[in-house]
Amino acid sequence: MDLENKEEMAVVEETKADAVETTTEEAPAEEKHSRRRGRGKKKIETTEEKPQSEWIERVVQISRVTKVVKGGKKLSFRAIVIVGNKKGQVGVGCAKAAEVIIAIQKAIADGRKNLVNVPIFKTTIPHPIKGRSGAGAVMLRPASQGTGIIAGGAVRLVLELAGIENILAKSLGSKAPLNAANATLEALKALTPFKEVAEKRGLTMAELLN
Repeated sequence: MDLENKEEMAVVEETKADAVETTTEEAPAEEKHSRRRGRGKKKIETTEEKPQSEWIERVVQISRVTKVVKGGKKLSFRAIVIVGNKKGQVGVGCAKAAEVIIAIQKAIADGRKNLVNVPIFKTTIPHPIKGRSGAGAVMLRPASQGTGIIAGGAVRLVLELAGIENILAKSLGSKAPLNAANATLEALKALTPFKEVAEKRGLTMAELLN
């Protein structure tokens, strides 16, 4: 009887050991399966869209300039940038710096400080005008619908960023970009809106246009 009991106890212990081994072997497989599931999940990232600025910048010219000092020559860069929103505001900026990027940033800031309000009448200017700055001189004339911007170089960029769609322009003086841009800006600054002309003459807008 003692031998039978001992044999039964040994069989029970063997079955328990087998059960423990199977559970310990199955556990890592389940863990691997759960890890694989976790790896398959993608993280959803939320990105906030930055509002776009209404201002448009156009680089007209970047030139290398030198300045003679005691130790020799000091090299720097000069940038000419035109800033506008195509809604009747435009400005010309010019700045110097040791690096090109810094010179452009300074010129953009300078252009925003020197903004000019342009009176636009039916996609063109109210009346013919001349502008002068240094050796540069520009003549502007209104044009009919569909004409486009008849101009070139810095003059064209200033008119485009001001929001004018139809105009005739002619450069009469120096063709240097800075002189031409500043002369165009002076001409746009001297424009008189139709409302002010009608008020001075004591007429309505309809009477003035007829």
